[in-house]
Amino acid sequence: MMERRNVLKAGVAAAATSLLPASAFAAPFAPAPDKWRGYEIVTRIEPKQARGATRAWVPLPSIAATDWIKPLGDDWKIAGGTATAHRVAPYGVKILMAEWGTGTETSTVEVRSRVATRDRAVDLTRPGAPAPLSAGQRALNLAATRLIPTDGIVKATADKIVAGATRDVEKAQRIYDWIVVNTYRDPKVPGCGIGDISFMLRTGNLGGKCADLNALFVGLARAAGLPARDLYGIRVAPSRFGYKSLGANAEPITTAQHCRAEIWLEQFGWVPVDPADVRKVALEEPPGHLAIDNAKVAAARQTLFGAWEGNWIAYNDAHDVALPGSAGPALGFLMYPQAESAAGRADCFDAADFSYTIESRAIAI
Repeated sequence: MMERRNVLKAGVAAAATSLLPASAFAAPFAPAPDKWRGYEIVTRIEPKQARGATRAWVPLPSIAATDWIKPLGDDWKIAGGTATAHRVAPYGVKILMAEWGTGTETSTVEVRSRVATRDRAVDLTRPGAPAPLSAGQRALNLAATRLIPTDGIVKATADKIVAGATRDVEKAQRIYDWIVVNTYRDPKVPGCGIGDISFMLRTGNLGGKCADLNALFVGLARAAGLPARDLYGIRVAPSRFGYKSLGANAEPITTAQHCRAEIWLEQFGWVPVDPADVRKVALEEPPGHLAIDNAKVAAARQTLFGAWEGNWIAYNDAHDVALPGSAGPALGFLMYPQAESAAGRADCFDAADFSYTIESRAIAI
């Protein structure tokens, strides 16, 4: 697997032999806290009633942070069934559960969530004194999960990466750079990936998508003693900085799910990072298959350690999510609508399996 990955990397580098000029940028990739922008995200689900009694679950925005995201409320309407909002511990994830009985002729639910968001940027050259992370939050964001263990090969890999580093910001930068250099985006992976980081490290297959690569960052950080978390959400608007690969560029946004990551640094608080999007830029940014030292890739690599653009909203940071009322197993994470019937759980990576769409529009706030 290692030889195959090296061949892929060589192919990526050979495919882009020249750098894009500075004029290729719509604007310097420099997100910074500015005005708040409002979005309404509308999820519509129409289950297949041939399967009998059916439940569906829709993630609702659960993350609130005064510097970059403010949930503004949710509402819904359902035909032929009932719907109830739930809070699920220990992450406080909000979920709407819809239910329809056998023989229901009209079965739909429409969920509207309104969110305000804005760009983020942390100046890592100016340490401060943020309020300390609570003991409970520290423990939660250092804990192992089913798909993100912190022992064994994960711990051994983290120890090698951060060996000799003493400051938490240096450890975080090393882990981020290791992800950028050693992984790749695999377009064949369904959805956003699975996030089984132990499997990735054991096999040496470090390809995947955001739920794989950013989970690997989170797992390595936790194994190195740094609180970190995945944030599962969806892109809601195009990028204002000229990156085709880093925005929702069409309606509907049904397949625009994306997870990002945060790491807690003692002198900075929660710091945004997104090494997976660096690999996405390298693979997908026109004309495609850009070298790691390409100007746009290099700009993304520098920016996405400490900043990100506010054209994305977070649903939650939850792992091992037990869906209320479900007969199926807990989910590794909740980023897609889910549905379940007597026939089992639907494939959330295939909207046609239970007919859902997601749309986004800008709103005044």
